[in-house]
Amino acid sequence: MLWRYSLSRPASFSLETLPSRMQWLLLVILAGSAGQLFRYFQVPAALFLGPMLVAIGFGVSGASIRLHRNIFRLGQGTVGVLVAHSMTMGVLIAALHSWHVMVFATLITVALSAMVGIGVARWGGIQGSTAAWGTSPGAASAMVAMSEDYGADSRVVATMQYVRVVCVVMVGALVSRLMGADAGGTETHSVDALLQGFDGLNLVLSLVVIGFGVSLGARVPAGALLVPLLLGGTLQLSGLLQITLPTWLLAIAYGAIGGYIGLRFDRVTISYVWRRLPAMIMSALLLILLCAMSAWVIAEMMGKDFLSVYLATSPGGLDAMAIIAIDTHSDVGFVLAMQTLRLFGVIVTGAYIARQVIRVTERLA
Repeated sequence: MLWRYSLSRPASFSLETLPSRMQWLLLVILAGSAGQLFRYFQVPAALFLGPMLVAIGFGVSGASIRLHRNIFRLGQGTVGVLVAHSMTMGVLIAALHSWHVMVFATLITVALSAMVGIGVARWGGIQGSTAAWGTSPGAASAMVAMSEDYGADSRVVATMQYVRVVCVVMVGALVSRLMGADAGGTETHSVDALLQGFDGLNLVLSLVVIGFGVSLGARVPAGALLVPLLLGGTLQLSGLLQITLPTWLLAIAYGAIGGYIGLRFDRVTISYVWRRLPAMIMSALLLILLCAMSAWVIAEMMGKDFLSVYLATSPGGLDAMAIIAIDTHSDVGFVLAMQTLRLFGVIVTGAYIARQVIRVTERLA
């Protein structure tokens, strides 16, 4: 057919004609520049989105280079250790004080995301497993990394997750302003503001945890993420390690994940995503609305301010919600504790939920 023929024809401009070294050089320069540019304009998940979009452009333009899967796994390990950094005594104490409410809120959010995932798979034309991971309310980069290990299309999962991240941050800032809080000034809160000051020994130990954890988890589903997370969290809580991850290391990790996913895009995939973008946006807004309604109920139950509970239950990234909580003088400890608990819950139950979403969508088909 004509459309198949047109897709099989080489593009008028193809990077495939360039030597591999030149392709790598261009990718590193452009991906790094895009990440920093997005970060300058305070785009959510800038260090991931910039390199991924550049890599998508390379993939669509016929680039022949591909990132090795081990590089991708090291990026996963770094994200796992970043999540482990949030496992502090302050967060655990806050979680213990309101553990029953947090568990209740986590179960509600996970259930709502599963319902939205079923809807997207049923009426949005997206595969069940991909829809389940795409609507999972965990850290976006973690969900993208795990989806790859469980057979979902990480390209579509990445698109769904980061469409939601953008929606969550925009709605979160709007809600904060409507409630009289100032959500500005996020440029002063980079990832370094959440991590401790630079320490050479702890940096080396953090790198060892990443490398050893990735190696140890090679044969475990999502082990490249989970093993460094558990190992790093245990060592930090025991006082043997203060996780130190400078911005340049996180930039490399996010860039590796974004580059690995982006280079796998082609014109057929882009066409698939574009046709389903309205469904992705609607599902993100629906999940945000449902979580906001549950936050109102929980705030009434706890006698707590709505904004703190809203940020705690919002299906966005832990780092983005922490930044907004800091800027709006909300209960940062509560927000981090609930976001962290939900992240662990989603990581542990993600594969099971994905299987249930697939099962339900197959019955409805």
